[in-house]
Amino acid sequence: MPSFDIVSEVDKQEVRNAVDQVNKEVSTRFDFKGSDARVEQADYVLTVYADTEFQLDQVQDILAQKLAKRSVDVKCLDIGSVEKVSGNKVKRSVTVKTGVETELAKKIVKCIKDSKLKVQASIQGDAVRVSGAKRDILQDTIALVRKTITDFPLQYQNFRD
Repeated sequence: MPSFDIVSEVDKQEVRNAVDQVNKEVSTRFDFKGSDARVEQADYVLTVYADTEFQLDQVQDILAQKLAKRSVDVKCLDIGSVEKVSGNKVKRSVTVKTGVETELAKKIVKCIKDSKLKVQASIQGDAVRVSGAKRDILQDTIALVRKTITDFPLQYQNFRD
């Protein structure tokens, strides 16, 4: 029985490369001379440091540009609030979301069931498995989910006949 998985994954190495590029650019830019602006990575949690909120926003923009160039969708970033560190320095945590959350998975399953396509959708951990009788119906399902879910980056993997 043909099937495929709906997942949301981010390449960790591409995120690391983008963070390295941001740190390199910030260290060479004139408007950041003498400041403590940088981005640190711990797994899928990025921490952006700067001297002022304005510089924090600038580093955030550079990070978004570098991630986009490395084909990491910026819609998967969960941007936290600004926190004071010591003195007038600030930081912000940015989480890279991976996996399909249960609420989004339920929304995808409901959308597929409401479409009256002859497929079965089931939630399996942080992915949604869709199986059907024919390949064409599965391709129609992918088109439907792409059109319906636009606010979160999804990938369609493990397509089997």
